[in-house]
Amino acid sequence: MPLAILALAISAFAVGTTEFVIMGLLSDVAADLAVSVPTAGYLISGYALGVVVGALPLAALTIRFPRRAVLLVLMAVFVVGNLGASIAPGYGLLMVARVLVSLAHGAFFGVASVTAADLVPPARRAMAISLIFSGMTVSTILGVPLGTFIGQNFGWRSTFLCVALVGLIGLVGIMVLLPPSARSAGASLSAELATFRQRQVWFTLSVTVLVSAAIFASFTYIEPMLVRVSGFAPASVTIILMLYGVGMCIGNLLGGHYAGKYPLVTLHATIAALAVSLAVFFYSVHYKTPAVLTLTLMGLCGTAAIPTLQHRIMRVAPQAPTLASAANIAALNVGNALAAWLGGVAIDSGLGYDSPNAIGALFAVLAGLVAVVAGMADRSTRAKRIPHPVDEQTGSPAA
Repeated sequence: MPLAILALAISAFAVGTTEFVIMGLLSDVAADLAVSVPTAGYLISGYALGVVVGALPLAALTIRFPRRAVLLVLMAVFVVGNLGASIAPGYGLLMVARVLVSLAHGAFFGVASVTAADLVPPARRAMAISLIFSGMTVSTILGVPLGTFIGQNFGWRSTFLCVALVGLIGLVGIMVLLPPSARSAGASLSAELATFRQRQVWFTLSVTVLVSAAIFASFTYIEPMLVRVSGFAPASVTIILMLYGVGMCIGNLLGGHYAGKYPLVTLHATIAALAVSLAVFFYSVHYKTPAVLTLTLMGLCGTAAIPTLQHRIMRVAPQAPTLASAANIAALNVGNALAAWLGGVAIDSGLGYDSPNAIGALFAVLAGLVAVVAGMADRSTRAKRIPHPVDEQTGSPAA
């Protein structure tokens, strides 16, 4: 793989860390800024909303510019935003800094996915995309725990400063390693928008929303679930989440490897495995060892679907890969927000801290059904495009 993909993966690692590390620092941020913990939690919601709102407009505005220049500007925004967060004197300015960073998030992954795919032969595009997203998954293993440790020992502002430095390393890597590239011939906003008339694009985005919702219905509430239901000590949760992250990394690479060879089979298999693992976790979460094993399997299955879906959205929207990729990132965050809300409603309704697993399993089943319908529609469309053989003697369709 080209070294430029490593620079993109490092940048993705920084972006992933800054999105999720706040979860481990909410109490410290709340105490320092004199707000409640739920109010500090809005920093997470504000970030997710920024990703959804910013992904498509920024991708649309930048399609005419060289991708290297776009990536450099997005990473510069990321660095400045995190530096702003590290010195924000109050809650309001911290929220502004977080939203600024989130606006670059969706566009970055959309442009980075297309750029990585263009750097390798077609047969290796899915793997190249998975390597970009591996930066995101590694952030859950190393970035978030390390960022939480730094924040708890040196102050939460130090965490954002360190994330900004990692982002700067990624920016320099892109500047040095990524070759200058002109925009694709004929790229235009109207051409990119026209691709959203295709039903396969909407099928894929729908599956992405549902898969993301399946994953985050459980993951959003994993800490209280492991402590209150499984009976783990709070100090053990970090180690367990690292195992979950290992499963995510393995799944991400496996998904990238097989998506290029067997795209639909890989998608259906990973979604089915995710549904089963979530259903099992609804019961196994009550027992320590089975809970850890099932959680690791969930990480593997769920993350394997992400590069598969990113590869598919680029395949079904070849005339608009940048905008479609950004839309897919936005869809991931829509699923994230939807799952967090429904999981919270279930818990507040007295259904128990294990109930988000059942909700996640239901989302996974729905994702599988939509994926099957999409596959059937795809085969039907391709069959109509293949002309029937004609009998050379009679001129009528051959039997």
